[in-house]
Amino acid sequence: MRDTVRVVVADDQALVRTGFRMILTADGIDVVGEATTGQEAVDAARRTRPDVVLMDIRMPEMDGLEATRRILATDGEGPRVLMLTTFDLDEYVYAALTAGASGFLLKDVTPEQLTGAVRLVRAGDALLAPSITRRLVERFAGRGEQASAVHRDLAALTPREREVLKLLAHGMSNAELAAELQLSEATVKTHVARILGKLQLRDRVQAVVVAYETGLVAPGEP
Repeated sequence: MRDTVRVVVADDQALVRTGFRMILTADGIDVVGEATTGQEAVDAARRTRPDVVLMDIRMPEMDGLEATRRILATDGEGPRVLMLTTFDLDEYVYAALTAGASGFLLKDVTPEQLTGAVRLVRAGDALLAPSITRRLVERFAGRGEQASAVHRDLAALTPREREVLKLLAHGMSNAELAAELQLSEATVKTHVARILGKLQLRDRVQAVVVAYETGLVAPGEP
């Protein structure tokens, strides 16, 4: 794994791009490309092969959602995508999560939150806590407006894995899962890894989305 994190910043506002670039480079993160439209973001991601793309949702010509779909649809190990938004519960963010984005950031994040988020998703984790993701999913799941809804066959999962996925979708951390199921955290991590592998998911965020999209968990269910 490379020591330096490589990032593409996609936003149609020059001041936003400049501010993010200054914050990231000051923390030793390498900004390898910038984009003002969704198409430019796709081109930059293909050209520079970054670890993370900071993607604004609302951009001219092609929005960040479509750009995210195209970037994550490529074969092989593509970059992680963090969506940028001015709204903490934007319906477009939910659609982006179903397309494979690893989370979202509000544009008023602190420098520490920005660099921390980039490093977190680069390491293979998801930015959103499952409880926050659940709130997002419950608000928008089942409305039908997201064309990129994730569909997976849960038949590949064992009964225990289905149980873990259901609890994960309710916002439980690995420690809470371990306590609830009377398992070690190492065993829980193994179950989660197998769930992600069998369902071909990037991270826990997508796993929560899948739990709702497949009906394993219903919005509002305790």
